[in-house]
Amino acid sequence: MQHYALTVDKFLDHAAKWFDQNLVIEADAGQSHRRMTYAQLRARSNRLSGALLALGLGFGDRIGTLAWNTLDHVAVYYATMGVGMVCHTLNPRLTHAHLAAIINAAGDRVLAVAADLLPIVRAVLPSCPCIAQIIVLDRCPGAEECTGLQPVPVWALDALIEAHGADTVWGQFDEQAPAGLCFTSGTTGRPKGVVYTHRSNYLHTLQTMQADVFALTARDVVLLGVPMFHANGWGLPFSAPAAGARLVLPGRAMDGASLARLMRDEGVTVAVGVQTIWLGLVDHLESTGDSLPALQRVLIGGSTCPDALIARMEARLGAYVQTSWGMTELSPLGTVAPPSKGALHGAGSGRPPVGVDLQLTDAAGITLPVQRGVMGHLKVRGASVIDRYFDDDTRVLDDQGWFDTGDLAMIDADGNLTICGRAKDLIKSGGEWINPTEMETIIGRHPAIRHVAVIGRADDKWGERPVLIVERHDRTDAVHGLVDLLRGQVADWWLPDRVVDIDTMPLAASGKIDKTRLRADYAAGLL
Repeated sequence: MQHYALTVDKFLDHAAKWFDQNLVIEADAGQSHRRMTYAQLRARSNRLSGALLALGLGFGDRIGTLAWNTLDHVAVYYATMGVGMVCHTLNPRLTHAHLAAIINAAGDRVLAVAADLLPIVRAVLPSCPCIAQIIVLDRCPGAEECTGLQPVPVWALDALIEAHGADTVWGQFDEQAPAGLCFTSGTTGRPKGVVYTHRSNYLHTLQTMQADVFALTARDVVLLGVPMFHANGWGLPFSAPAAGARLVLPGRAMDGASLARLMRDEGVTVAVGVQTIWLGLVDHLESTGDSLPALQRVLIGGSTCPDALIARMEARLGAYVQTSWGMTELSPLGTVAPPSKGALHGAGSGRPPVGVDLQLTDAAGITLPVQRGVMGHLKVRGASVIDRYFDDDTRVLDDQGWFDTGDLAMIDADGNLTICGRAKDLIKSGGEWINPTEMETIIGRHPAIRHVAVIGRADDKWGERPVLIVERHDRTDAVHGLVDLLRGQVADWWLPDRVVDIDTMPLAASGKIDKTRLRADYAAGLL
């Protein structure tokens, strides 16, 4: 058999050759304003590769991106990866200190940044001596916007391509070469980088394309609602062109009204994102009576989604909800419910695709003799699972090659995974463990509850006791008797001692509930 390197540039090559007229669409505030065929996007990305090489960049250099889901961000993905550079996606919602630490840890030589995020670059640049060039995406910045960035050269992307763009040969390197870099949140201790290789991204893409996973086809119109700075946008910038699907990029605006308009106008059939944006979308549709007749499926992930929200989504959107579980260290897909059986229909977070394997152990790491119907510590291995963190020679796998996810989970008789919580979130009361996730699931079914979290607070007698924290959909909603909902469904000694009703649940940069912030604000009795 011939050698055929598994490099990610081949996905855009494939789309440009066989689905050349299918579109990638960029929106602003819910209105489409820029369109490119896959052939045009491939040509632009390829010429950008030549421009990056002309700037003196080379194989293995890290290019940081601070950008939204736009055509130019996709172009930077392929332009860097196609010539063996590393695309390092940065989350603009992180603090300036956190961003600077990650940029310096990666040694980024270039920042490719959305024009409206230049104030962030201006704030972090003095702390990032590694940055030698700045490329502004999406539009040409004004002179005033570039103030404070000198002496670092600033390029508008179009001007850079015009001056130095050149047709470039892609994929002339080993498939084990690094392609992408994404850091974990780092909110507790040093941020840790995960390096994706071309081979791991290629195989991850094939996993997502299975019929019981993302199941994309060239007939689909896919809304990429998950940010491209979250683990390669869950791989959609690769799997959409690989399938030839039309790709819709919403830009910065992710509010319910903007998403509803965009999805309706473009005839979106498959939408992908975390539960926060779907909550906003459903709220908007319920208040306006609008509908999305083309929508068939919504893929949801990021954190455990309450059954009540899934039921609302399926009823209001008229679409099927596929739940999933994953993490940055898995590229990120771990499991997904198939298109025909979501969480409400007994599939939990679904099964792993071929190429991903799961194992449950006890707290000491010993494999549980029975793997179905019991709760254990979840370990994973596979072709797109981390081996070691960036710039660290220590392997993070056990002797059998398993990665400890830090999650507690159960696997049912059909092989469907249910995440039971993070091991670090367990509450130890009177020497016994309380699992917050079980209570959050029950309270989350209440129709008046928008967000729910259970945290532990220090207690002189018991060590820790649970605190229930809720955000209501509407401040006029009545939510009396929440603790009574738990009676008979969990042990009495699990019942929270306190209930805190807050206006807005704090969310981390990933869009998940920020339990670190909740513990800081409420675990010490600051009620």
